Amino acid sequence: MTLVAVLDYGSGNLHSATRALAATGAEVVLTADVDVALAADGLVVPGVGAFAACMAGLEAVGGPALIRERLRLGRPVLGICVGHQVLFTEGDEHGVLTPGVGVLPGRVAELSSTRLPHMGWNTVEAPQGSVLFAGVADERFYFVHSYGVHAGPFPDDVSVTWVEHGGDRVVAAVERGVLSSTQFHPEKSGAAGARLLRNWVDTLA
Repeated sequence: MTLVAVLDYGSGNLHSATRALAATGAEVVLTADVDVALAADGLVVPGVGAFAACMAGLEAVGGPALIRERLRLGRPVLGICVGHQVLFTEGDEHGVLTPGVGVLPGRVAELSSTRLPHMGWNTVEAPQGSVLFAGVADERFYFVHSYGVHAGPFPDDVSVTWVEHGGDRVVAAVERGVLSSTQFHPEKSGAAGARLLRNWVDTLA
């Protein structure tokens, strides 16, 4: 059976993500053990709250090095919400820059919309050939965030899905080889989110 490790580094929303992943048929373990997380078929990095706090929690359990090592070994990683944001180069919160894991290029910054947080259901602009969005490219997904990555340009090997909110156009999801991430919460996105998670788990077989 496919084993998915959900990285437990003190961030919230771990159990809903764990349940949603288990519903795909995968065996799911919630762990802070680096060896277990490294050996699993897939690693999920969830996250809610502030960029800096999530990075501090990740660093406390060796998360950045774990993520980089999994990618070096060609082992899949999925980031969700702030777990998606921390994969980028840095986060800008109120003018304070915090280094991210740095496996994706870009700066996470506050949205410019007057309607914050961006909370609710939105359609996304998925690229042709997306594996994550196979069968759900026209569906809506559930977002809760006030920060995001606004612009590229991104390298040719980075496949970007976009979302628009209040005049902002920000990264909704990324696919780069074995690295995937979503700004929205697939575990809160009903049938479309469940299908997206199954799409990802299917790549682990």
